[in-house]
Amino acid sequence: MQRSLVICVLLFTCLYILSYLILTHFKKNADYVTDDVEDATANKIALWLCTFTLSVAVCAVLLLPISILSNEVLLIFPHSYYMQWLNGSLIHGLWNLVFLFSNLSLVFLMPFAYFFTESEGFVGCKKGVMARVYETAVVLLLLTLLVLGMVWVFVALLNNHSARESLYDMWEYYLPYLYSAISLCGVLLLLLCTPFGLSRMFSVTGSLLVKPRLLENVEVEMNCAAFEEASLSRTLNSDTACWVSVNVEPLRTQFLGVQAKRIALEMRRRASPWQRNLFYPLAMLLLLALTVACVLMVCFHVLELLFDETAMPSGMGDPRLGTASFSMFGSLGAAVQVVLILYLMVSSVVGFYSSPLFTSLLPRSQDTNLTQIIGNCVSLLVLSSALPVFSRTLGITRFDLLGDFGRYNWLGNFHIVFLYNILFAGLTSACLINTLTWAVQGELIRAFGLHKLPLTVSRTTIPLKLLLANGLSKIQ
Repeated sequence: MQRSLVICVLLFTCLYILSYLILTHFKKNADYVTDDVEDATANKIALWLCTFTLSVAVCAVLLLPISILSNEVLLIFPHSYYMQWLNGSLIHGLWNLVFLFSNLSLVFLMPFAYFFTESEGFVGCKKGVMARVYETAVVLLLLTLLVLGMVWVFVALLNNHSARESLYDMWEYYLPYLYSAISLCGVLLLLLCTPFGLSRMFSVTGSLLVKPRLLENVEVEMNCAAFEEASLSRTLNSDTACWVSVNVEPLRTQFLGVQAKRIALEMRRRASPWQRNLFYPLAMLLLLALTVACVLMVCFHVLELLFDETAMPSGMGDPRLGTASFSMFGSLGAAVQVVLILYLMVSSVVGFYSSPLFTSLLPRSQDTNLTQIIGNCVSLLVLSSALPVFSRTLGITRFDLLGDFGRYNWLGNFHIVFLYNILFAGLTSACLINTLTWAVQGELIRAFGLHKLPLTVSRTTIPLKLLLANGLSKIQ
């Protein structure tokens, strides 16, 4: 027991340091070096709470990968002296700690951090950090009573016989019901963000790599961008731009856009043929293979749900690690499961920040205020804490949920699980087909120079003969 606790503390310490470095990269330094010592102290305390929450979110992401890999390691080295610390009690304890800390952060720490930064102390009381703590505690207590009252009324409306009155029944019934509702919201959020993120992964990866362009002269485009940049620079530095202050800001924005375009073209020109013609296609093929693998596994799981009762997600009391692999393909299949779980998490984060509803939460380097940091930590915690349930519900892995993760009320409902799998497969397939068709169309339009047409000209009305003639003339 003590050995497992020491390992968990070491793991969480490493994740806390990593999370603190990440938040330090995005935080706005002006919020922590203000002249008001009280505000600076409150912001630092809130940042520490955000760091704790982010480290819990990262640990929740690693729950399933660590569990699956631990089982495979014990299968390969069943009697190794150096692997005695890796056992079922360690994994089970890690799941319980992540469940406890994730709910603690979501229900108490993050609301406390937000209200703590917004509070100033009660009127007539001495100002200070403790005055803020008292006000925050009172507001948080009132909010807790309000939420629990709403949950009690909602449950009573659904089933009048299930209404409880004692505090013990509230702890045993309403809090698990509230956790189940929160997890269901997280899983539904993953259902919306992950298919969109899987389609967005192609464009995001393409923006990070050097793409090959068909029938395009990079040298000419870079010279045009350089001439345009020089012209805008002269205009901005001239006396006319200084006198007409209204036109300076649009010119500066245009200048920055042209400069970024020139830098991108210069990087493409310096890139080797291997980078242009090999890395980009391989990356796109890898993303396509991972996405297709996810869809095929979900489709296979749909068939399993119809004919096999053990395919339903369920809880597991005692994890017997090292007895059998959780994949029919052995260690290779387990490694593929780990890669797919991490890929789905990255895709869900990309889809979340690409959604129009959450674009404003996107953090910026050294320019993210504390309220945005709190919102990002809460969002990432909701997504990551629902990832184990999400992966098991879709059949990405057969590793059953440990601890309280397997006690959610809706996991035993066949209709919810079946409909969830159907929706994920359908949404992902639709987003993937739409992305591929638009990408091919965009590359052909750019290759034939039709992107330079005025907006008043409809590209869909261009005859095929003109399209082919324009392309042949560029080849010649």
